[in-house]
Amino acid sequence: MKAKTLGLVHTSATLVPVFQQLCTEYLPNVNVFNIVDDSLIKDVIAKNELTKLTSRRVVNYVGSAELAGADLVLVTCSSIGAAVEASAELTGVPVLRVDQPMADLAVQTGKKIGVIATLPTTLGPTSDLVKRRAALAGKEIELTSRLCEGAFEALMGGNPAKHDEMVAKALIELSAQVDVIVLAQASMSRVVDNLQESEKKVPILASPTLAIKHIADLLKD
Repeated sequence: MKAKTLGLVHTSATLVPVFQQLCTEYLPNVNVFNIVDDSLIKDVIAKNELTKLTSRRVVNYVGSAELAGADLVLVTCSSIGAAVEASAELTGVPVLRVDQPMADLAVQTGKKIGVIATLPTTLGPTSDLVKRRAALAGKEIELTSRLCEGAFEALMGGNPAKHDEMVAKALIELSAQVDVIVLAQASMSRVVDNLQESEKKVPILASPTLAIKHIADLLKD
C-alpha cells in the first residue's frame, strides 16, 4: 500500500521542528513536507486582522500542498483559521486547522472553557471556533477569554523567560475559574510543561499533539 503524505503549512519556521518530532512519534509511516511563510502572520499582526489578500494566499498554499501530493493538509497557525476553513471548500483533499481537535476535546471536557492567548489576532479566532464546535455538538458552554498582554512582545524581543512567567501566571489564575483551558497558540505549550503538578488544577490543552494524533486516527482508515 502506498504511503500517505501529509502537507504542513506554517506561518513560523520555529514550528517545523515541533511538528517534525510529533510526526516522527505518531506518524512514522507517513511522508511529511513543510511549506513555511512567516509573512502571513506578520501581516495579520500588523493589520490586526486576517485580510482578504492574506486569506487568498493561504488558500493558494493549501492548493500548492495538494498539487505537491498531500493526501491531507494541516495548517499550523490558529490566527488564519478562517482562511483554512475557506480553503477546505476549494481543495480536493481534507484540510484541517490545527486547533479544531483541541476545541472539540475542550467541549467534551467541561462546560466552563478558558481560552488563553498572547495575541488578540489568535484569541478571537480560537474563541469563535470553540463556540462553533460547541454549537455543532449541541453543548452549552461558558467561555472565558484571557489575553496575556505583552507576553508575545517579550518573546519576540528575546526575553522568553518573561513570556513564560506571564503566561504561567495567567494560566494559574484562569484555572481557578474554569473546567478546562485551551492554549490558542502552540508557542505557549512549553509553559505548561514547566508548571508544577499542583498548579495544573484543570486540563490544559495544546493544539500540536492533539492535531497530529487526530491525523493519525484519520489516516488509519
